[in-house]
Amino acid sequence: MIRWPFARTVAALLILALAGCDAVTVLRAPVSPGFYPHEAIRPSAGRAEMRDRLAAYYRDWQAAFVRPGCGDGTLRIHSPDAAYPAIAEAQGYGLVIAASMAALDAGARRLFDGILGFVLAHPSSNDADLMAAELDTGCVERDGGDSATDGDLDIAYALLLADRTWGSAGSYDYRALALRRIAAIKRSTVNRDSSLLLLGDWSTPGSPLYGTSRTSDWNPVYFRAFQAATGDPAWARIGAAHRAAADRLQRTFSPRTGLMPDFVRGTAADLAPVTGRVLETSHDGDFGFNACRTPWRLGLDALLSGDAVSTAAARRMTAWFRSVTGGDPARVGSGYTLAGTGYRAVGDNAFWAPLAVAAMADPDAQRWLDALWQRLAGTRVDPGNYFGDTLQLQVMIVVSGNYPLPA
Repeated sequence: MIRWPFARTVAALLILALAGCDAVTVLRAPVSPGFYPHEAIRPSAGRAEMRDRLAAYYRDWQAAFVRPGCGDGTLRIHSPDAAYPAIAEAQGYGLVIAASMAALDAGARRLFDGILGFVLAHPSSNDADLMAAELDTGCVERDGGDSATDGDLDIAYALLLADRTWGSAGSYDYRALALRRIAAIKRSTVNRDSSLLLLGDWSTPGSPLYGTSRTSDWNPVYFRAFQAATGDPAWARIGAAHRAAADRLQRTFSPRTGLMPDFVRGTAADLAPVTGRVLETSHDGDFGFNACRTPWRLGLDALLSGDAVSTAAARRMTAWFRSVTGGDPARVGSGYTLAGTGYRAVGDNAFWAPLAVAAMADPDAQRWLDALWQRLAGTRVDPGNYFGDTLQLQVMIVVSGNYPLPA
């Protein structure tokens, strides 16, 4: 096994080469005076300070997690703490990050195209316009080579960002690729009965998990973007179904905490958290390592659209976390029942970092948001923590005011 110091050096050299010996060129582009259309608050820290801290974290994240593909000139995002070292989720995140950092990184398009090449080289075995979810160290598809919905959602949205940022006249037609993937997501990963997202293109009518959905995939910002890009009214229906589902879950199963479960099952009339282990752990019906992303996903929609359901959902979670931690992010646990009982030790940034996005939608959360930003700014990249650190980077992009606004 390659020891970390050597691996970090190799990754850093790769990034320098791709970016023309200047891995991150910070362009002092002005930030919008009111970061997002519907923000309630933003951190008290100065814009230049936040931008510089974001750029530093991004550099370290690249050095830790950007790797060569498999001898084909592509790049991939390494996921040492996932089931496999190359997963679709990680590639989707990498693409969104690269497109979001275009204003701060002169090499962002090289990074984007490198990851995109890897994505296109590994289609799902069920729907060739989606990506195989899991690949091993030799870039061989594992566990059937089928898809995971979360990865393809991020890939499709990142392609729309890329088209808006760079146009589609280069090596790849980003817009055409986005439209094909959006069509495939609708075709192969949307439940025909509930309009909720399926777990992947392997979940088909009649299969045991067909009625199961992962709440961390519920990103209303993406549904709005897909509708705008395609003109397909189905995406408005899909988006409305997910917002209604989030509202039902909070009001019915977590009215005090606002916490969302990792997985749910059912239709609009009987939607409920799953019980016991359905896909991953005995805590599949709790606020765990999937649902920890929901404050970020729903909070972002609140900031960009002002949607009443997303805003209320973000504020419910914010109010409870502020109360239970006494305003100290270091006291955020790494797993809770929907009633609010913690079941894992505190400290994982996959749980506390996403809370900063939700906090920006709450006018009463200024001290809480400032405390979260200070923790974000003071946390360093851990090369063994792909998941938490990649979530943190995306949160920092949003909270620092550098997330691309919708067209």
